[in-house]
Amino acid sequence: MHHEKDACIFACHIAGVYDVNRNNTIQPDDYSQVKDWVNAIKDLNLNAILFHNNFSEKTIAKNQDENVAFIKIEHDVQYNPNVFRYFVYRDYLQHYGQTIRQVFLTDVSDVVVVKNPFTDEIFLQHPDTIFCGDEPKLLNNEWMHAHSSHLRSKIGDYSSFESDFKDEILLNCGIIGGEVNIMKFFLDELCLLHEQFNRANKTAYTGDMGTFNYVARRKFNLQLYHGFPVNTVFKGYEKERTDCWFRHK
Repeated sequence: MHHEKDACIFACHIAGVYDVNRNNTIQPDDYSQVKDWVNAIKDLNLNAILFHNNFSEKTIAKNQDENVAFIKIEHDVQYNPNVFRYFVYRDYLQHYGQTIRQVFLTDVSDVVVVKNPFTDEIFLQHPDTIFCGDEPKLLNNEWMHAHSSHLRSKIGDYSSFESDFKDEILLNCGIIGGEVNIMKFFLDELCLLHEQFNRANKTAYTGDMGTFNYVARRKFNLQLYHGFPVNTVFKGYEKERTDCWFRHK
């Protein structure tokens, strides 16, 4: 890469697996799913890695450049793709994290970067902070209650977590970032919970949002920064906004 890759944005695209949130199976080598994400990185001259299990050499050759690297992975089918991505990120940072100082992890089909987060004063002044997305609703909502049924049956204090934080804003794991040291720590905690309680989860609920909110609120609650300027209003379709770092639908 032509400039130091000390700040990087990661995303993961796993095809061939049924996506319970979208009610379909992502088809292999469908570049349209990631095109906007990749183009936004290039437009801002940022660095990114797209981890994937499905893009052809032809697609990669056409779209990979000094800004965006495509890295092939094997999907461990014990984990839903929404969950498995965190193991990919954790392992990559464990092996190659010494060259990366700052990282954001984002969804790939409904999130685009709008403004460089790594040069923003708010980011630079909070080195021990987890920056993440959020939604205009509270943790205590019907969607989360249903989606947490598997975790509630497995994690002893999950119900008390739900009541302790019921009036807090719902955090969204489609955008998570910070300095690499705190992000490694965060990913270790997140993956540990998925390993213990969310492996071979055959329910319709992936548990990625519940586990993320649980770890963020239980272990990092005093180190969280969410909402403006991290993300636009979730599902607000605020196409014109350029004052936030990421647009989330």
